[in-house]
Amino acid sequence: MTARPTAVALDIDGTLLDHDEQLSPAVIDAVRRAAAEVPVILATGRGWSTTRPVAELLGLPAGALVVCSNGARTLRHPSGEVVDERTFDPSTVIASVREHAPNARMAVEEYDGSYLVTAPFPDGDLGYDAKIRVVNHDELAPEPVTRLIIRDPEQSEADFVHLAERLGLHGVSYFVGWTAWLDIAPEGVDKSTGLKVALAQYDLDPAGLVAIGDGRNDIEMLTYAGLGVAMESAPAEVKAKADEVTKSVQDDGVAAVLNRWF
Repeated sequence: MTARPTAVALDIDGTLLDHDEQLSPAVIDAVRRAAAEVPVILATGRGWSTTRPVAELLGLPAGALVVCSNGARTLRHPSGEVVDERTFDPSTVIASVREHAPNARMAVEEYDGSYLVTAPFPDGDLGYDAKIRVVNHDELAPEPVTRLIIRDPEQSEADFVHLAERLGLHGVSYFVGWTAWLDIAPEGVDKSTGLKVALAQYDLDPAGLVAIGDGRNDIEMLTYAGLGVAMESAPAEVKAKADEVTKSVQDDGVAAVLNRWF
């Protein structure tokens, strides 16, 4: 892409924020300059409650659209007004997890950004300020949800890739995270789902979209955008789907891309 982008989509963890949850001044400056010219859309697996502080730190303008929960929710910053929401019934997946991974912890995000969990998650996994309530498996999802999170701190990322295969996940979308973390979303829903909603609100075409991400849950977003950029630390399968690769989050890879135009 040689012409200036008409919109920018940014993953958060591993793209904007490093693994210590730090956001560099160079990246903040680059994002703010871009947001002064074109829509900047955060596209994340995070829920709204942990996305909002990042949007505030970046100084995104009032009315900016944010794609949360891997595309299942598109909201307006800073009000949290829900523009689009996709849900599914997770009961079959919950039963399968109990059979194949009885030690795994599960969580669902409530409408208000709080979480119901079957057991406490490691500190910070769901956000340090998130409201969390421990419930039994039967109480976890009495109604359709936007996503189901499966976590087992004693397992590896590779273990969870195999777990996803064993669970026989049908009728849903799923994404394996950097750790032993599995996100279950409604069928056919991914970050590009929310970006389609956001771009329609802005009356923009994806050909002018630059998207930057580092995870497996970013692949559909990177291929949907006119220019998909993977972070240097991204898994090989993510880099293979991207149009190009930028520097790592530690080396301000997002700023390196945005500084070309803004």
